[in-house]
Amino acid sequence: MPGIDEKLPFRPVRMAILTVSDTRTPETDTSGDTLEQRAKNAGHHVLYRNIVADDQERLKKTLKAWIDMDDVEVILTTGGTGVTGRDITPDVVLELSDKEIPGFGELFRWISFKHIGTSTIQSRAVGVLANATFIFALPGSTGACRDAWDEILEKQLDNRHRPCNFAELIPRLREQ
Repeated sequence: MPGIDEKLPFRPVRMAILTVSDTRTPETDTSGDTLEQRAKNAGHHVLYRNIVADDQERLKKTLKAWIDMDDVEVILTTGGTGVTGRDITPDVVLELSDKEIPGFGELFRWISFKHIGTSTIQSRAVGVLANATFIFALPGSTGACRDAWDEILEKQLDNRHRPCNFAELIPRLREQ
């Protein structure tokens, strides 16, 4: 049965949160606030948080810098996962990735379907591994970020979650 193994010590994950938007500001970034608060409440360390415009080069530069940092283990992005011309987050994330985690996007859309129905088909949420760093690109809506954290990320970023989780893989990925 899946769940938390309380016999294991919790290991906080070190992460960065990036909002991708032409319109959000630090005062209006409710999705970034939601992710940061939930991560901190779970005991993780949010080392970096930023907002970048929907610009391919600026997004790539920011993600690449974080991917190359030894202290960042997980990057959460919010915004830019739709299908319009300015929605480029998944494209950039996939370009930087070493391995795609297709189950993340599939599971996210399945969970999202329960809340927004067939509109979930417009989401290109994606999970990847890039230079031993997990990246999860989430939609820009606060509800989508809440669903992704509460239903997937909270468990997968907790090294005590059984039968398996992403967090327990981080030390092994970084040894390679």
